[in-house]
Amino acid sequence: MLAALALSLNATAVFGFIIYIVVAVLLFALFQFAYTRLTPHKEFDLIRENNSAAAVALAGSLVGFALPASNIIAYSVSVLDFVVWVVIAAVVQLLAFAGTSLVLKGLSARIARGEMAAAIYSAAVAVSVGLLNSACMTPSA
Repeated sequence: MLAALALSLNATAVFGFIIYIVVAVLLFALFQFAYTRLTPHKEFDLIRENNSAAAVALAGSLVGFALPASNIIAYSVSVLDFVVWVVIAAVVQLLAFAGTSLVLKGLSARIARGEMAAAIYSAAVAVSVGLLNSACMTPSA
């Protein structure tokens, strides 16, 4: 058992984990920054004011981003490959919010007013798009 543990925790594996987790956390933070700057409402101000709708909508977008990002890590051949595909995943997630805003008029204002129905729909679209995005980001045969 110790031999198996030593084999899985070799220096190359640990170094790879550290690199990928650091890059993943940085890209996650960058996505969150971009998303909260591109949406018309101010998510963190609203969350600080206990606006659950803002928290639900933001949470959906973050999960919708993390789903394909985790799949990309599993299939990437290098950190650069990972970064390129995660940027694509982020763009898709931002487009999902834009599309949801077209379908649900006044989405941002509704979230700012604390309307949970709009936030839940927005979060559901974000997670659904994230799942679809994740499934599409697999290696070609």
